[in-house]
Amino acid sequence: MTKLLIDRRLYVVFGITLIAVMGVASLSPAFPKIAKSLGLNETQVGLLISIFTLPGIFLSPVAGILADRFGRKIVLVPSLFLFAISGFACFFTRDFHVILILRFFQGVGAASIGSLNITLVGDFFKGKDRPAAMGYNASVLSLSTAFYPLIGGLLAGFAWYYPFILPLLSIPIGLFVIFGIDEPEFNRSENFYAYLKSAWTSIIRKEVISIFILSILTFIILYGAFLTYIPFLLNQKFGLSAPKIGAFLSLSSFSTAIMATQVGKLTVRFGSVNMLKAAFLLYFTVSVLIPNIDNLYLLIFPVLLFGVAQALNIPSLQTLLTNLAPDEQRAVFMSTNGMVLRIGQTLGPPIIAIGYAVLKIEGVYYLSAIVALSGLAIIFSLLGNIKKSL
Repeated sequence: MTKLLIDRRLYVVFGITLIAVMGVASLSPAFPKIAKSLGLNETQVGLLISIFTLPGIFLSPVAGILADRFGRKIVLVPSLFLFAISGFACFFTRDFHVILILRFFQGVGAASIGSLNITLVGDFFKGKDRPAAMGYNASVLSLSTAFYPLIGGLLAGFAWYYPFILPLLSIPIGLFVIFGIDEPEFNRSENFYAYLKSAWTSIIRKEVISIFILSILTFIILYGAFLTYIPFLLNQKFGLSAPKIGAFLSLSSFSTAIMATQVGKLTVRFGSVNMLKAAFLLYFTVSVLIPNIDNLYLLIFPVLLFGVAQALNIPSLQTLLTNLAPDEQRAVFMSTNGMVLRIGQTLGPPIIAIGYAVLKIEGVYYLSAIVALSGLAIIFSLLGNIKKSL
């Protein structure tokens, strides 16, 4: 593990990950100020997220195919530069429609970034180093999701458009990719049709489909029950203000970051599938506990547990997927997973809203518990035969 932490390639991956989660986390604190300055309502401001994530649903698999055919860097570097230029250009305009167009192109750049970072982990690290690298990367991701809203909020304090300075950070990261790492070596199929046919055959295996479904369920719980409805619960039940709600939610990111550093050791001992079982059992426990707690300080416990579940879950799903992917198809595997994640992000709030419509806030978390049990059923029934080394 010590040797892994001095590997320059790992820090390149960290840099890419920091860019991958920047597009929404750093901007959301500025939304109220953007709405007031540009005369927008909440629905219109929400388009800044939707228009940004939309290209990823369609372009992520395309980016993966291109990265498998022509190399990782030839896709990743232009994506980083496009992300920087389109994002920073928003700093100079006060026309909301122009900002939406620029955010769309920034989303085009982001489409490959969030999956090729994990692809590079699979390319560069083998054996025990792979789950350890996944864990460290998950830790970096969690810390960034905790700090980006704070940084974005501080910048928005100067003016609503100041958070659009942050995308410029992807330019040095792009240079780091160009000069800091070599293009990963892997066998590339010379016949494009044969590549597509082989990739499709690999992706539709039940184990791979199971991982994709688990990814969707994970983000239904995260974006639906946790990110969407915990703020309402904290405000309505405990009277917390927006800054206090943000600080409370950040607790889960910190517990994720701490636990994720241990994922490598835990995976070697217990295997990725057992880690997933533990994660979804924790999701179930948290979902049952949250609506039945009436003390704010006691609520800290399930929030921290949720962060632990995330730390066990996300790196384990990524490790399983990279291990199941043939080297020459790894990018399309991870990019397809990126598309799947966006589907989960999109479906999460409306699906969990069904629980709210039936039983208000309690219904949200009881439905979340059902989603968690569904994940456990999939793990036991469809992933039970995967060998522990995966």
